[in-house]
Amino acid sequence: MRLRRGEDRRLRAGHLWVFSNEIDVAATPLASFEPGAQVRVLSDRGQSLGVAYLNPATLIAARILARDADGPLGRKWLAGRLRQALALRESCSQSAHYRWVFGESDGLPGLVLDRYGDIVVGQIATLGMERLQSEIEAAIREVLDPAVLLWKNDSGARALEGLPERVQLAWGELPEQVSVREVLPAGPTLNFAVDLAGGQKTGWFFDQTFNRSLLPRFLRAGARVLDVCSYAGGWATTAAAAGAREVGCVDSSASALALAARNVGANTPLTAVLHRGDAFEVLAALAETGERYDAVIVDPPAFIKRRKEIPQGQAAYRKLNQLALRVLEPGGLLVSCSCSHHLASEDLLAAIQGAARHVDRFVQVLYEGGQSPDHPRHPAIPETRYLKAFFCRVSRG
Repeated sequence: MRLRRGEDRRLRAGHLWVFSNEIDVAATPLASFEPGAQVRVLSDRGQSLGVAYLNPATLIAARILARDADGPLGRKWLAGRLRQALALRESCSQSAHYRWVFGESDGLPGLVLDRYGDIVVGQIATLGMERLQSEIEAAIREVLDPAVLLWKNDSGARALEGLPERVQLAWGELPEQVSVREVLPAGPTLNFAVDLAGGQKTGWFFDQTFNRSLLPRFLRAGARVLDVCSYAGGWATTAAAAGAREVGCVDSSASALALAARNVGANTPLTAVLHRGDAFEVLAALAETGERYDAVIVDPPAFIKRRKEIPQGQAAYRKLNQLALRVLEPGGLLVSCSCSHHLASEDLLAAIQGAARHVDRFVQVLYEGGQSPDHPRHPAIPETRYLKAFFCRVSRG
């Protein structure tokens, strides 16, 4: 597959994606390639840029797998990449619970693997990786040999690749719930009950593990804490273990709140106060009734999934933070997060500041966090940086 003149610069700098309009379709018509096939990518001067898999029907037409491969890549190559990824996680994790493979950042575009001890949950997002599924499974057996492998291929991104959504068990017997371990610095080990098959994403948000571990540093003893968009109560449980006197959880899902209540109660003496409903509506109602908290964590799902949604999403982040500030005590802690790749850090900070000025509050940023080390960023691929978390002290304006 030959590129147009000058379209190799970004790839030479380290990026792995080839867009359809970068391909010289006169020299190498896309219709001549089998969807999902592996191809050699050439510059306009015929220089090899690596081996990629191809989907002629998508905007990101090809994703480079290896720079120096001589032929098709399969189980042996996959096992090598999986070993590299495993070595990194074992060096920076305190338990066998982490994101094992993070797509492009591990040289495996389109593949995500999360490890829950002896259980692995995977997601395949691209046609090229889908065609390698049997080889991926063989490589997983060779490198780790977990008791269970679950494919949770229910992401909406698969539709862009012409792939169906499905959840399937490759092998083993999946328990109804599993326990995820997180170790707090100089503190207890927390165990979270998680529903892998029916939960969000792959079951747990490992990308916030490091940020959650920092919460005790900023939380006052005896604080009253509200975890907004709590899912299974990761932030609330951490706050309770750090000495909060009361924790509340806000989520629209009854099953998520049930897990949150269980997790808080199983790890601490506290009983979580549950608020089921839309986060915007619940926060507005709490403000109207005069509820106030010493710390509010706002960790919503992505409000921006496509560039055209940026203006609407920015307004949503500002409104949610504004509502959170209305229930925050003067001098309290706001932890404001975004997992929208299309929202830059400075734009989330602008949303926080805009919300603060609207309700006459003064914000001081204490710490700016990103995703945990098991979600490494690829320096040449901005798309691998998506999570933002601001820890802020908020006082009266």
